[in-house]
Amino acid sequence: MAKAQKIEKSQEQQAFVEKLVSINRVAKVVKGGKNFTFSALVVAGDGKGRVGCGLGKAREVPDAVRKATEKAKRNLVRIPLREGRTLHHDITGHFGAGLVVVRSAPMGTGIIAGGPTRAVFEALGIHDVVCKCVGTTNPHNMVKATLDALKRVTSPRQVAMRRSKKVSDIVARREVATGMKESAEVKDVKDGQ
Repeated sequence: MAKAQKIEKSQEQQAFVEKLVSINRVAKVVKGGKNFTFSALVVAGDGKGRVGCGLGKAREVPDAVRKATEKAKRNLVRIPLREGRTLHHDITGHFGAGLVVVRSAPMGTGIIAGGPTRAVFEALGIHDVVCKCVGTTNPHNMVKATLDALKRVTSPRQVAMRRSKKVSDIVARREVATGMKESAEVKDVKDGQ
């Protein structure tokens, strides 16, 4: 029994994707000189819809990274994904001065995002997404704003439960709306010919 649990935990540890987003050297000026410490920001996820971020501080870089990774794994959040590759809908999130606009994308688009937000999407397991960061380039605020946006994503199942409807009703409306856009585009193309 104990061996099975250890094997399960080791497989779970291997499944995590860890991305080091930033390392910052901090100097504290004291009577005898300067004390240097390091802070590390790490994003961890399982690549299947769970992601979290953590900040670690220590006198050495490896210790700071280790602490940040442990905190990131403790702060994992589950995000509903559409077809396991993108988001269900477009969303915005903010933290501090940072504003992040995250848009779902069709298959084959890839991850179009800046450095810190790209790390979040790679750890989460999203393959197709477009993201724009506005207001700040601070990696801490960008990562937290991205996580704020991702926490607001709702799946059609959650919407259907909240509105006491069937999932097929919710999804059918989305298909009708996208079908109208596609038919309008086709009409414009035919009119151009």
